[in-house]
Amino acid sequence: MIVKNPKFEISAVSEKQYPKGKLPEIVLVGKSNVGKSSFVNTMLNRKSLARTSNTPGKTRQINFYNIDEKFYFVDLPGYGFSKMSKQEKVISGKYIEEYLNKRENISLIILVLDIRHNPTEDDFLMFDYILKTNLPFIVLTNKADKIAVTKVDTEVERIKKSLGISYSTILPFSAERKIYIDEVWNEVEKYLKL
Repeated sequence: MIVKNPKFEISAVSEKQYPKGKLPEIVLVGKSNVGKSSFVNTMLNRKSLARTSNTPGKTRQINFYNIDEKFYFVDLPGYGFSKMSKQEKVISGKYIEEYLNKRENISLIILVLDIRHNPTEDDFLMFDYILKTNLPFIVLTNKADKIAVTKVDTEVERIKKSLGISYSTILPFSAERKIYIDEVWNEVEKYLKL
């Protein structure tokens, strides 16, 4: 996909702040520091449209990125960040739940995992939650540059088995090396109906 003019539109914490209109939304969920913001920048070929940080838990609100007035990438707050206070976790959990429950524009959920590790308890909780929404989803195994190319397929299969799914798309990704971008766009475009 050729992206010409992506822009950050709004950070929202409640339904009334979400963008108006019916543009489809591609939603990113995953634990803190798994690389959701880097994914946005890599897919859009921009260096810093989505703010990245070495500090986990930086995204505390729902960030909407308008892609050429055709669709949104929506970056939800990361979960599982231990330094976030209990109150902050509850608040960001409410943002996530309200958005996933009430938003009618969601076309696809992308669960971002770290290819090097087994899914965490929080990942399993989120995965279970996604299944209950009955919304389309894919799983993205990020940080594929951190392992040998020859091990990528094996690690993707391992994660597939641990999640217990055989029917859903699981793709490797590397924001660092900018590889697997075309495969991910091909998958995303299936859900956009542009």
